[in-house]
Amino acid sequence: MKITYFDHAATTYVKENVRKEMEPFFTEYYGNASGIYSIGRTAKKALEKARTQVAEAIGASPKEIYFTGCGSESDNLAIKGMAYANRKKGNHIITTQIEHHAVLETCASLEKEGFRITYLPVDKDGCISLQELEQAITPSTILISIMFANNEVGTIEPVTEIGKIAKKYGVLFHTDSVQAVRKYSYSCKRNAYR
Repeated sequence: MKITYFDHAATTYVKENVRKEMEPFFTEYYGNASGIYSIGRTAKKALEKARTQVAEAIGASPKEIYFTGCGSESDNLAIKGMAYANRKKGNHIITTQIEHHAVLETCASLEKEGFRITYLPVDKDGCISLQELEQAITPSTILISIMFANNEVGTIEPVTEIGKIAKKYGVLFHTDSVQAVRKYSYSCKRNAYR
């Protein structure tokens, strides 16, 4: 039976050159990168090299790059981290009704802790209204979390415009870009998708 696989944006095979680069860390240099022993230091050096490579690819600083086990863990860390760090400024978060479950479940968890969440609707094409987004912002809004590319229907949200609105009101903006990372390139320095 022939298998046709269409979910490479979520999970895919490891390319041969990547596998070869990683192989020594599965068998020879498997030490804890926080350890002071030699195989740990070797793992740490490789980890920092990877951090620098990722930072250079998106125009960021290596100190801005954090590795997690998956996109869901990253969403959870980013949203809860920003919410808790800014709790004294406000308790309102804006997202959409069609976010990945990692965002929706994190927001639901924060609601139980007293955060107020606005779930914006989308139109027939799966896009938010920028006008509705702007109208939803209140003095207690601390975060907007809207995915770049929808994992179910492929809708591309206007993240550049959303970012401008967030900046205008001094609100943090988080976007889950997991489904868009191979289709769009981003530069933190230019703050624009190309």
